[in-house]
Amino acid sequence: MLEIIVSSFLNGKKIRWIIAQKLKGESTSTIAEIQGISPRRVQQIYKEYVKTGKPPEIGHNIGRPKKTPSSDDKKLIDQSYSDYKFGACYLEIIIRSKYHHKISHNRIHKYLLSMNLARQESKKKRRRKWCRYEREHSMSAAHIDWHENPLLGLQVCAILDDSSRMIIAGREYVHCNTQNTIEVVDELVREYWDICPLRKLILDHGSEFGAHRINKDGSWDSEFKRHVEALGIKLILAAVRHP
Repeated sequence: MLEIIVSSFLNGKKIRWIIAQKLKGESTSTIAEIQGISPRRVQQIYKEYVKTGKPPEIGHNIGRPKKTPSSDDKKLIDQSYSDYKFGACYLEIIIRSKYHHKISHNRIHKYLLSMNLARQESKKKRRRKWCRYEREHSMSAAHIDWHENPLLGLQVCAILDDSSRMIIAGREYVHCNTQNTIEVVDELVREYWDICPLRKLILDHGSEFGAHRINKDGSWDSEFKRHVEALGIKLILAAVRHP
């Protein structure tokens, strides 16, 4: 009778057990079924053992190999940074749009660091105690915010459903202001109000929402707030530095 060693993930003890059972002549499918892994994974583990004579180590040399920028990539990054002086995230967009070439912002940032053109942000490296809102049901809450496209010179306002992460309303404008923000909310109403009205809307302290004029007691008033609350939507003002 087999001595079953079951765990929720591969570890050294489990791998040694798999190898021992293979050496005893147990079938791959039986081992895979007992341990809850694919037969292919059992074969990979045993093949590595036969090749090296040692059980494979878990957690070493896993994941994609590191890819450094090529000389052409470095030239594109240097040229884009010289022209725009943007950070890695915007440079990724510029290089993809202008030169039709994709370089991840992580690789761009690492290259900029090596050239002393960027700096490490210690606050960004710490794990935050909060993550994000995650509602169980769609239309129970959504996020609204503005984003600037530096290449096209346009401002984009979008409303993102908190549960499905779907953009449920959005438009492009030349200017970011209250009237345009209200238009995006009205678009949401036209598209979804007959199906399921939105309950809550999460926003920051932007002037386009009028939330920058908040009182000491936390209260505030604006044209946007009055318009949204008249639709039966409750506004949730996010804390500062909690986007």
